[in-house]
Amino acid sequence: MYALFKPELLELARAVHQQHELFENNGILADELDKIQLERLRNTLRYVKANSPYYRAALSILTEGDIDACDWDMFRKLPFTTKNDLREAGHNMAAAPLNNAWIYYETTGTTGAATPCPRNEQDSIFNNTPLILRYKKIFLAHGQQHIVGVMGPTELHSTGDTFEDVCRSLGHTVVKMWPRSPVVGLERAVTLIKELKITALVCTPAVAISLARYQLQNEQSPSELGVKLIFTLGELTTPALLRNIGDVWGSAVYNCMYASQESSILAASDKDGNLCTVPLNVVYEVVNPQSGQVQEPEGSKMTGELVITHLYQGQKPLIRYRTGDMVRVKVMNNGGWQIIPIGRVRDTLIVNGNQHCAYDIEAALFEHLKGCLDYHIQVDAVAGVDQLRITLELENSVSKRNDLEAVTNFLEAKIGAHAHISIGSTDAVTGTAAMVSWKAARLHDKRNGSDNRERETALNIVAKRA
Repeated sequence: MYALFKPELLELARAVHQQHELFENNGILADELDKIQLERLRNTLRYVKANSPYYRAALSILTEGDIDACDWDMFRKLPFTTKNDLREAGHNMAAAPLNNAWIYYETTGTTGAATPCPRNEQDSIFNNTPLILRYKKIFLAHGQQHIVGVMGPTELHSTGDTFEDVCRSLGHTVVKMWPRSPVVGLERAVTLIKELKITALVCTPAVAISLARYQLQNEQSPSELGVKLIFTLGELTTPALLRNIGDVWGSAVYNCMYASQESSILAASDKDGNLCTVPLNVVYEVVNPQSGQVQEPEGSKMTGELVITHLYQGQKPLIRYRTGDMVRVKVMNNGGWQIIPIGRVRDTLIVNGNQHCAYDIEAALFEHLKGCLDYHIQVDAVAGVDQLRITLELENSVSKRNDLEAVTNFLEAKIGAHAHISIGSTDAVTGTAAMVSWKAARLHDKRNGSDNRERETALNIVAKRA
């Protein structure tokens, strides 16, 4: 509706939609995309240098002539922006005054000072357009019309506003329902799903697990709720975990996006469940997390820390922002990437001298599991040898179909450590992954000298909820 009062935005929205639709239909070749990105990069550099106090200083060495001549080699010489830079710069990172924004968010501040994440109309137009185009196909695969329960990590997260706009654009009804809010809770959320005949959910995996657990504790199957489709977001999620959530709910489950408050939408699911980048909006790089050296694809693949640069003139564009996230990348023919987030740089775990990312640990555990609701891992050292003690929470109706010996043997072969698996209930700390980290929520490292500060942060969050 606001577009009626801002005709210039309506014109921009139409142009952005047309170009993204052209890209989604393979109408933009890789060489053409490269030219589009480079021109937009130069415009973004001019914009932040002129308007952001932080980037005016950080990029002071760049002249107007340098920006006009900027190519990819010059771009890769620009300094990185880090999470710590965001914390220290605060509002000085923004390239527009707050009264130009339409909304203001912050990061949760659970692992450091909260950082401002204001967004203007351009941010929403550029980020929501590819979601509308991709999610249209996913929704249609599961019905013409949906009532969508939107349950983001918190009430203050951008998830609610983003999915409201996307679903409204696609003609679906949105119900904002935050089960972790003291005014809603799990009981009311389940009642709403039943009463309103909600057919799709948007939530973190932890929330999907909490709702399923609530149903099972009340001797009812989650599948009886009739949810056809679940979009998960906000946490590290392996396909095997999605499969298990889908088994319990009797629903199709998609890891629908890779995004954050500070960097907005970086990848969105296609109809086949692949997380695909949005190269009209973002320049992506993969760097060695220790040296910062830019990685080049071997064949069409590479692994490393993801670095992003925004290509639109939003409220707070970031230049060469080190996300702190490790990804596996497959470069596509259209210039876009398929990406698999495999955990934060800090989420890697060394077990008996071998380094493992969070994704591979979870994938190994779930490879042969069915109907698993939740899990938690404890790492101990016995006589100098690392071992794993794992608690699995299983849906009763399928627990007997699991061969725990096969699960254990596969995990031990992949991780290189003795594993002991028991069936039981996990505690509330596993639900904090979207607010802290996979490691804080899923792992208790009891070896001497281990850093469990983030776990303590997660435990404090749980204590405040109690």
